Amino acid sequence: MALAREGDLVLLVSRDRKRYLVRLRAGEAFHSHKGAVAHSALIGEPLGRTVYTQHGYPYLALEPSTNDLVQELPRATQIIYGKDAAHIMLRLNLFAGRTVVEAGTGSGGLALVLARAVMPTGHVYTYETRPEFCDLARKNLVELGVMSFVTLYNEDIAGGFHETDVDACFLDVREPWLYLGQAWDALKGSGFFGALVPTTNQVSALLAGMETRPFGDIAVEELLLRPYKPVPDRLRPEDRMLAHSAYMVFARKIARDDESLRWMPEKRRRRYLGRLAMEKQESEL
Repeated sequence: MALAREGDLVLLVSRDRKRYLVRLRAGEAFHSHKGAVAHSALIGEPLGRTVYTQHGYPYLALEPSTNDLVQELPRATQIIYGKDAAHIMLRLNLFAGRTVVEAGTGSGGLALVLARAVMPTGHVYTYETRPEFCDLARKNLVELGVMSFVTLYNEDIAGGFHETDVDACFLDVREPWLYLGQAWDALKGSGFFGALVPTTNQVSALLAGMETRPFGDIAVEELLLRPYKPVPDRLRPEDRMLAHSAYMVFARKIARDDESLRWMPEKRRRRYLGRLAMEKQESEL
C-alpha cells in the first residue's frame, strides 16, 4: 500500500470543494479558518481518506494531479489552462525521451506539463526574457521536482534557440510570427510546431507569417470545457464553464523545396516564393 511520506505534496479538498496543496513536513500543520490538520495525521498513512481539524472539520486527502499543480502554482502571469495544456502535449506528440523547446516560460506552468510528459529521458528547454519570471519559474519547477528535466534560459529568442533538431517547439509569446524562422531552424524535419495566442487578429498575423515559411499541416483550434454537476437525479451543466481561453495554432516543419508546398493556394505559394527570393538576395549581399 502506498503511504504518504514526508516531503510529498498532498491535496486537501474541503466540503465546499476548495482545494489546498500542502507539502508534508514533520511537526508542521495545515491551518485554515476551519482549524488545523497536523501533517503527522497524513505522514505514513494512505491517501484517499478524510482527515479532520481539531474542530472536527473534514478534508479529503488526495494525491494531486498535474492539473492541480498547475492551477495552484504561484504565478505572476496568466497560466495555460489544463484543457489547453493537455491538448498541446498531444498535438506536439510528446512522450518520454522527446526534446521540446518553449518560448515564454512565464511562471512555469506549461514547462511543468511538458517536463512530466517527456521525463525521465527527455528534456525541456524553455526561454524567458524577464528575469523576475525566470526566478519564479525556477523556484516553482524546483519545488515540484522537475528542474532536472528542464533547462531555463533568461534570454530573448530573437537570435535563435541554442538547440537544433528538436522534436517540438512551442511559442507562448505576444508576437509569435516574428520567431517562425527561429522555430523552423530549431525543429527536426517533420517536427511539431505550436503557438498560443488570445485574439483572432494574432491568429491572422501568425497565419500570414506562416504563408512565407515552409510549414505544412496547419491547424487552428480552440477548446471549450463544460463541467457537469455530478448528481445522478439532476444531471446538468455547471453554471460556469471554461470557454475561450486562447487559440492554438499547430503545424509541421516541411523541407524548403518539398513537393507538398506546391499544394498551397496560389496566393500563399506566391508569398512563399517571394520570401525565398528575398532570402537568396540577402545571402548574396
